[in-house]
Order: sequence, then C-alpha cells, then structure tokens
Amino acid sequence: MFTETDGSRKTIGDVDVLFHDGLYHLFHLVLPNHDFIAHAVSTDALNWRRVNNALFIGDPGSWDDLMLWTMHVSPDPHHSGRWRMFYTGLSRRDQGNFQRLGMAVSDDLFHWEKAPVRWEDHRGPRDPERVKRALQQSRATSADPRHAMFDPTSCFPLEPDPEYYEASLDEGRHWVSFRDPFYHHDGNDGWLMAAGRVNTGPVVRRGCVALMKEVEPNHFVAHPPLHHPRLYDDIEVPNLIVVDDDHYLIGSIREDAKIRYWHTDEIGHRWQSYHDNVLLPQGNYAGRVCRDQQGWLLWNFYSMNREDRTAENLMPPPKRLVKNEHGLLRAVTFEGIAEFVVESLDAKCIHSLIEDVGPQMRQCRVDGGHLDLACESGFQAFLFDDRLDHFRFQAKLEMQGLGKCGLVFRLDPESRDGYYISLDMLKGVVQLRAWGTGEDGSREQMMQFHPLQSGFWYSQVRDAIAVQLIVFGSYIELSVNGRVVLSLADQSFETGNLGVYLETAEVTVSEIQLDRLAPPNQTDEHLASG
Repeated sequence: MFTETDGSRKTIGDVDVLFHDGLYHLFHLVLPNHDFIAHAVSTDALNWRRVNNALFIGDPGSWDDLMLWTMHVSPDPHHSGRWRMFYTGLSRRDQGNFQRLGMAVSDDLFHWEKAPVRWEDHRGPRDPERVKRALQQSRATSADPRHAMFDPTSCFPLEPDPEYYEASLDEGRHWVSFRDPFYHHDGNDGWLMAAGRVNTGPVVRRGCVALMKEVEPNHFVAHPPLHHPRLYDDIEVPNLIVVDDDHYLIGSIREDAKIRYWHTDEIGHRWQSYHDNVLLPQGNYAGRVCRDQQGWLLWNFYSMNREDRTAENLMPPPKRLVKNEHGLLRAVTFEGIAEFVVESLDAKCIHSLIEDVGPQMRQCRVDGGHLDLACESGFQAFLFDDRLDHFRFQAKLEMQGLGKCGLVFRLDPESRDGYYISLDMLKGVVQLRAWGTGEDGSREQMMQFHPLQSGFWYSQVRDAIAVQLIVFGSYIELSVNGRVVLSLADQSFETGNLGVYLETAEVTVSEIQLDRLAPPNQTDEHLASG
C-alpha cells in the first residue's frame, strides 16, 4: 500500500503501474491539485519509495497549464529502450472544460520530456512591449517535464474527432470528455484508447471507449469507438488485455464506483457482458493493469470518503487477474502478501464470546482438524484466543440448515465492538459492517453501525464455501472460493479477536490456517497519499 503524511493535505488519485527490470514503477495523480504526476518504485508491489516526480503542469499558456489527469506508460514500439507516457491535460484557456491527450518520452522512466505540440500561446496581444519581451524571455528553449516545444506537424494534443465523438462545449454536458489514455499494440498496429463520448443519444448514456490508430510513429488518427455500451455516462480509465486469445476491456463506471469488464474473442467482433462482469466492489476505482513475470495485475485507488474522492485515498495491494474455466475474468489475492507471514497460530484454541447463556446457545467441539459450532437461538460468536492486528485466516465453512453465519474480527470481547462479516451462503452475498458503541450519553447516537462494503459470489454448492480473510494495516480483503469479493480500507478498529459467529445455525469449520502478518512497513494510519 502507498501512503503519505496526513499534514500534506494530498491524496493519491488515478494510478498506473509498469513492471520493468525487477521494479514496479507507480505513476499517480496527486489530488486535489492535479499539478504533477508522482513516481514511486517498489520491489514487492506493497511498499513504495517516492522518487522524483515525473511530469508537471505546463508553463502558463500551455495546453496543460491547469491540471494533469490520468496517464499510461508503455514501451515505445518504435525505439527500443524508450518509454512513452500518454496523459490527460487541461488548459486554463478552457477553464478546464476541454480534455486533451498529450505525450512525454523517457529513456529510463525517471527523466521525462514532453513531446512537441501544435498548440501556441497567443496571450496578451495588447501587452506593453516590455511585457511581451519578458514573456518571451521566460519561455524554455528545450523540452522538459514542464514544457513542450512547438511543432506545427504534431498531432498533439489530441482532441476528439467530431465525426465520432462529442467535440465541442455546445454538445452533451458542455464539458468535453477525452481522457484516461491507454496504449495497446496488437503485434501489428498500435492503438490509443480514451474515455470519450459518442455525439448522439441520451446525454448521460453516451460514454464510450474512444479509439485512435497510430498510422506512423507518434501520429494518431481517429476511429469509431472501440465499445459503446449505450448505458453509462463515461467509461473511465479503459484497459485492454489479452488472456489466452480472449480479449478483455476493463473500465471504471462512475455511476456505482465499480470496475467492470467486457469480453470478445477477436477485436472487431462485438463486445459482450457476462452475467457478472464486476471485477472489484464499490469504492475501488480507476483500475489499471500491468504485466509482471507471473501475469496480469489489477491496481486501483480506494476512497474511504464516499462523498469526496479527493481525500482519504490509498492504493491497496494489487489483485492477480485470472480467467476461470468459463472464460470469466476474476480478481484473486496477490501472492506477495504471503511474504509478510511471521508465524502460524494455534487454531484449536477457541472459546464462546457470550458465556451467560445456556449450553444449547454455545456448543463448540474440537474434533481433530475441524470445529463443530452450533447456536440454537440468538447471536453467538466463537473466538480464537489470540488478539490480532494483522493476519490471514483461511478455512472452509459448511453450514447445516437455513440459519445465519459470518466472521468477526478486531472484536473487543467486552463491548463486542468490531468488524462483522455476514456470509449468506444461500444467496451468495457478503456484507461487511463496522459495529460499535458511541460515547456515553450520546443517546440514539450510541449505536454506531456503518455498512462498509458488499460483495457477491456464485457457487453451485450452496452450503459450503472456502474463505480467506486478510487484514493488513487498514486494508481488508475477503475471498470466497478463491475470488476477491471485498477489498477496502477502514480505520474503525485496530486490534481484537477473530472468530466465527452464528445465528440459529450449525457450522463446521475445517482446513483452518491462521497466520499472523507483519504490519506494512509504511504506516497507513491516516490514508492520505500523494
């Protein structure tokens, strides 16, 4: 996870990660100012060290002198050992209402120069001559991370083609969407994608993946949309990956703040949706992919503040992307978290949370390698003895009957405050809540109940699931049958007991593995990043 100091007032925004020569390179926006693109490196994809910033807003009068938005870094197919960063820029001239795409290049991923643009600065035609000379004297004479040189033959900054897309402030929302570039090379041709909007249809249903073809090095021409679902306002941060000849188009949807995908067997064929095309649950946004030695990874930022995504964000651990036997794309736990295991704990030491009830309300039997738990009425939890801050819990749960069960963690046995995960095996629904007690005397405010995230899974077997719960700093991840269904960060509770809870149910817990994890090397107690 990547975090910064609380006093910086900055937080991480959209991310892009590239793996090269044993290093993960993270490039990300810095909110709320959007005035530079930051750069950090890591060997394990979990702990990051900031290095010099990669790119900055342009000098006054530039096409990108107001804000920088989402970027994508990829190898330059025309120059071995060179890298290109396509990025989004906004100008003060347009008051930020018109989005364009630019490019920067680097020979080492650390030092960047902006590519030439055809944009000219025509400010101040009536300025005094001394002001005009001062303006001319201030201008850079070579390209750098702030300044792009003028070239009338350049195609940059790229703008939407009115033949296919909304391209003027008079259309649609009167705010031109053309951002979040992603470059894909299919082995023969290079293609640049972006979050754009078609120019017909209901205004809030025009979101599409805009497409441009690289017809010669660093020169792009517009094509019709790669995909228009006819449903969303925007498809943000598009990605295209190929897994075993299947093509997957990944995008983030503002309407519900989830990461979705579509699939096709061949580019040019129709993009289709599976019954479940959500990769990560609500709150995970701006998903980006990168390929390392073991395959595809999915990255994103998570926003704890649902009302304001410009504060309290962090980048959680990545998820490994895999294709299941039916062709569906799934996010699974990043294997690197296993490197933080410091010891395995005794999972046979378990006791009931509530003692002052009859024995029929708290039956617990340790039988070899599994636990038989039962509760005839009301709520009961069975807790492992160790208090845990950071841990990984793996088990198989089998339930008899039609009752309710779930997990509790970071639970205070006296107040019973902590995190509660309900597992509805019959419906395939999981819900995480932070459930606690407010200040004494706060009356109806004493009951603190905060739904944090919900997820879903599907299984033909309705009474048994394999679960994995990872709690790592403020990061919480739950997998069901190998698929990540919860992924979030929360700071309501820091330590406590782990256990299984029941309401009118009998549950067998088997194949238990409980590991203590070392804490993240970088503190995330504040979740401000940037």
